[in-house]
Amino acid sequence: MSDRRVKIPFPTPSSPLRDGSEIPVKESTERWTEVLLEDGTVLRVKPSVLSAIRIDGEYDADGNPAYSLKVAPTMTLTAPEHLKKATSAKPIQ
Repeated sequence: MSDRRVKIPFPTPSSPLRDGSEIPVKESTERWTEVLLEDGTVLRVKPSVLSAIRIDGEYDADGNPAYSLKVAPTMTLTAPEHLKKATSAKPIQ
């Protein structure tokens, strides 16, 4: 399968566009990270990686190619009762 050629700002979103190759994800294991805030709220977050873009001619200090990721973040939360907005909705019977 040939990689799709793309242009992407690198290394930051305000950088000039660079050439790269979009590499589809073959397999991914995405686990939830749970964060407990001081106010008692529990956040559950995980990134869903959609694809990786290998940047032409860019390498890290070890010689590995540089990648940029297309990610869809997912978050759920559970807030303590005292932080929730009161609702006037009646329960369905």
